[in-house]
Amino acid sequence: MPDQISKPRTQMQFQVIKIAEKNTGQRLDSFLAKKLDISRNLVKRLVQSKDILVNKEQPKKSGIKLHTDDELAYRLPEAKSGKLMAEKIPLTVIFEDKNLLVINKQAGIVIHPDKSGHDSGTIANAVLAHCKNLSKIGGEKRPGIVHRLDKDTSGALLIAKNDKTHEKLSTLFQERKVEKTYLALVKGHLKTKEGRIEAPIKRDSKHRKQMAISGQGKNAITTFHVLEEFELTDKLAASLLEVKIETGRTHQIRVHMASIGHPVIGDSKYGDNRTNQIFRQKYALTRQFLHAKNLKIDGKEFEAELKEDLAQVLKKITP
Repeated sequence: MPDQISKPRTQMQFQVIKIAEKNTGQRLDSFLAKKLDISRNLVKRLVQSKDILVNKEQPKKSGIKLHTDDELAYRLPEAKSGKLMAEKIPLTVIFEDKNLLVINKQAGIVIHPDKSGHDSGTIANAVLAHCKNLSKIGGEKRPGIVHRLDKDTSGALLIAKNDKTHEKLSTLFQERKVEKTYLALVKGHLKTKEGRIEAPIKRDSKHRKQMAISGQGKNAITTFHVLEEFELTDKLAASLLEVKIETGRTHQIRVHMASIGHPVIGDSKYGDNRTNQIFRQKYALTRQFLHAKNLKIDGKEFEAELKEDLAQVLKKITP
């Protein structure tokens, strides 16, 4: 018997899902996060605020296991205003004219508000404070946003100031006429100084927030060139790569490098836990070592200086 979701009536009313046999044994937070396309952290907050009930009782924790015919009731917070608020968050500007803004994005900040609870403190909030007039093609929550970088990836990011520029840049991205170059520090030494990874990527069926190599995925192409190699201990080595992507799939570099046994160091999703721990404790690396170094588009080239936290790691591991 399939899961049945009752038809929503009014805002803030409980909606009910009857758990099917196929979902028996799943965690409450994992099941509901995937079903509603929200984060597990949000599910946890809803449990704490008594906005999720299982068989009409508040669960003790968000990780409880579900059983066939359990009655899962939930209610989501009322939607906030669609208007994005300008916030004075520091931006490192690489280039700016009447049509375009290019910044060197800092790590630890998401690009725009999303369903995971990032309603403020985003690049979109910061850009709105910097530029009063921006492209509206992306909608109220994504003013001027042409492309994205992961939260913990730093580097060159383009912002369109008007719709005409946004449309032009989007077309160039779609036609793969944008050259994107990254710096990545990866685990180990690669067999070749240069390489090409061509492997399709799709969302991981078991882990909603991760991507995976899959024959059913979208085509993805990554090329790399080894810039420098480091022997840190008898059992630990690292390589600094210049990486270019011909396609722009979510987490592409991180997934591709992990797939060949050389994950990006500091990557908590696809990386090696032991290596990450060593770099965190010994070299103070608290995020993935991935930086969008260079963007070439429409005859223009923009260079983003390596952020200080990553520069310090390289300084410490260089003999």
